[in-house]
Amino acid sequence: MVTHLYLGVILVAVFAATVANADINVVCAKDSVKITWRITAELVPHAARLFLGNCMASRLNILPNGEGEAQFNYKFVDCKFRKLMKGKRLLFQNELTFRPQAKPKPASFVYPIECVYKRPEGWVPPFLNPGSGLSEGRGGLVFHMALLDEQLTGIAKTNVIPLGSFMPIWAAVEQKSHQPLLLLIEECLATTTPELQPNSQVYPIITNKGCLVESMVGNSVFLPRYHSSALILYLQSFKFGLGQEVYIHCKLVAWDPQVLDESKKACQYVKQDMRWELLDDPSQSSICSCCDSTCRSRSRRGVDPESQGFSYNSVLGPLIIVDPSDSNADSMSKT
Repeated sequence: MVTHLYLGVILVAVFAATVANADINVVCAKDSVKITWRITAELVPHAARLFLGNCMASRLNILPNGEGEAQFNYKFVDCKFRKLMKGKRLLFQNELTFRPQAKPKPASFVYPIECVYKRPEGWVPPFLNPGSGLSEGRGGLVFHMALLDEQLTGIAKTNVIPLGSFMPIWAAVEQKSHQPLLLLIEECLATTTPELQPNSQVYPIITNKGCLVESMVGNSVFLPRYHSSALILYLQSFKFGLGQEVYIHCKLVAWDPQVLDESKKACQYVKQDMRWELLDDPSQSSICSCCDSTCRSRSRRGVDPESQGFSYNSVLGPLIIVDPSDSNADSMSKT
């Protein structure tokens, strides 16, 4: 028994070294990928242990010299590809692996696969649909607010947040038959109560009509927009309410994208430049200069503010921020 196990370890090590020297060619198509993995003759009998995600090779060709070519021809909807959005790019990611032993034994060789594309105009993540997160109607519009997962590809599966990590908070408005609208977050406060009370302790996140004040003390930012009707606040978790239930209260505003001023904006502080920057048009960042004082509405004669937008007060939570060094944090994350 001991000898058999010892030989098995040697075989795994030999095959791992063989695979590491393999020749891999990746061709990214419109909605699929074609991978050719050239393997040595020693590895050919074990080609069934080669995987793209959870998919085996589509075809294995034996070459005249005894070597093999494992081909993987799959669409991105197959093989557990991960679809990510980073700014103006769409990424599809997966891994080629060699698993000489079945799971849960780890793969002895891992090769990352990534196909990068320019984000199509108007593309929105699949979670932008009625019923995801908190959805409320107002003035013929439907507002959403939800906590996303780390990859920004869907709704988070847990509300337990390690201290110092990021909480991607997604807010959006379904425009339906309305003219194109810009989604803004006018105000955000953290509290330990699901409803704001006169005596509630609050932690300011966005104040002064769209100023992300948390970006001055931490690393929180607004992520580049993928669509004018949505906004992702990449919020770094904080010590306020540590270990308790925390609720994020935000005032969402759907606004005319052509009418930005001190009262309707999304501003964040750029520490290296020591200045405020307007998310949607940095050339107009002077609009954000009031973030250091008081931002006032600039009413225009003959214009009804309600004709240019709608607002809705939304609540996200409960969220539980835990200190990873706390002995109770691990058990809490598993509940």
